[in-house]
Amino acid sequence: MKTLKSFVFMALCLLLSVTVYAGDKTSFLKKQFTTSNGYKLNYRVLYPENYCPDQQYPVILFLHGAGERGDDNEAQLFHGGDMFASHTNRSKYPAIIIAPQCPKDISWSSYRKPEKDGEKRYYPSVAPITKPMAAVKELLDSYIAKGIVDTKRIYITGLSMGGMGTFDLVCRYPNLFATATPICGGANLQRLANFKGKTVFSIYHGADDSVVNVQFSRDAYKTLKEAGIDVRYKEYPGVDHNSWDNAFAEPDYLEWMFLHK
Repeated sequence: MKTLKSFVFMALCLLLSVTVYAGDKTSFLKKQFTTSNGYKLNYRVLYPENYCPDQQYPVILFLHGAGERGDDNEAQLFHGGDMFASHTNRSKYPAIIIAPQCPKDISWSSYRKPEKDGEKRYYPSVAPITKPMAAVKELLDSYIAKGIVDTKRIYITGLSMGGMGTFDLVCRYPNLFATATPICGGANLQRLANFKGKTVFSIYHGADDSVVNVQFSRDAYKTLKEAGIDVRYKEYPGVDHNSWDNAFAEPDYLEWMFLHK
């Protein structure tokens, strides 16, 4: 019986390894998660190469931007999917990568867009968690409950709307994430000033962003720094909203995450 169990276990490891070996975003498995109250969240998950379920791995939670919302369970990997799934990154930085998809007409976090020229996007200091973000947290908890997550190495990153969601989720759960990497995002500064967690931040933004004002990231960096939080900031001169291309190309984009627990 013991021999049979060992064979089944090794076969499962081999199957998972082969299943997720393509080397690009098609490697991500398509999944749907149903929350305790019946809400359904589409997501994609990528396991490390040579994954075995008796080990614990870091988790990277990736939050896409507003343009990738929908119900196809594919668009959320349009930016960053191939980068995460490359053989080089998967071998150097073995992690379980979870990429949920936010439905249309709702956001990861609460904010109000400018209604006229000259106004800035507004982030409330107090707001209930959105339905898709609550589902993301429950999804993450479900992976932790499986015993396959190194809970000291849970990383979160996101771009644009996902950058805002990154700030939001870290503020709500200040002791959950080892690092947070918001790209061209923004947050309520009072929430950041009151942040007491141990999460380390790496913020990126394009200096000429015409969609999300670069001042949001500048102010976030300054506020976190003054609050005594470990934070770094990189701004790209001449770059508009798609600063994620620059951030993903940084040689230490993933390496920096894996340096922290």
